[in-house]
Amino acid sequence: MSEKTEALLTRLDEIGYAVAGSEGGLGLLALGSVGDERERLDDYSDLDFFVIVEPAYKELFIHDLSWLSGIAPVAYAFQNTADGCKLLFVDGVFCEYAVFTPDELAHAAYTGGLWVWRRADFEIAIGDGGKRPFSSPLSSDPQWLIGEALTNLYVGLNRYHRGEKLSAMRFIQSYAVDRVLDLVPFLQEEQPALRDPFASERRFEQRFPEFSGLLPSFMPGYKHSLTAARNILNFLDDHFEISQAMKVEIISLCGIVP
Repeated sequence: MSEKTEALLTRLDEIGYAVAGSEGGLGLLALGSVGDERERLDDYSDLDFFVIVEPAYKELFIHDLSWLSGIAPVAYAFQNTADGCKLLFVDGVFCEYAVFTPDELAHAAYTGGLWVWRRADFEIAIGDGGKRPFSSPLSSDPQWLIGEALTNLYVGLNRYHRGEKLSAMRFIQSYAVDRVLDLVPFLQEEQPALRDPFASERRFEQRFPEFSGLLPSFMPGYKHSLTAARNILNFLDDHFEISQAMKVEIISLCGIVP
């Protein structure tokens, strides 16, 4: 086990202690490579988990991050869904998590999991979960769009260095680009053209001809995700206020050639 993977599991345990020490906390369920698939854990993993709480405490856990900042300083965080958050600690540990009540967990979409901690009187089966959608109520907010674009770049770059280059291309050259397309109307006046309310990419070249010249640099193809990520990051940094902590992490990942 590497120093990075040890640090990830140590932080996960610390989060478990934090939930255990917080009023209303019922359990911490680790997912993915820090859950019941730890054979996948590597230096490019992050922490994916569900926090299970009593119903009266859900909003507190979502909006007051002191249960996490009390463990280590937080460099960046934003609420990306109605239930969850993406968060970067100053030391580089990245988390994606959701906060659920027991009833919500029974309908959440997930596979497997590993209890890091749960209250002695709290019992619930874990398995394949249900089909509760992860809604994104803030999708028209520029800060939400910027946060999604940055974290899609970050996740995509980590997958690239793990060898998952197809997934990396989608996160960087598709998902992050989608959020950039949503940000363009805040920068440029839309030209007359019939807009498709269900697909922002339709007739985009006619609606935003000036910006369209940048698209090839954002989507250069399967073998060029590092270049795409750098170009997208530079665009975001040039036109918006972005998290400098996330910028540093993304630049570092762009500079590593496997």
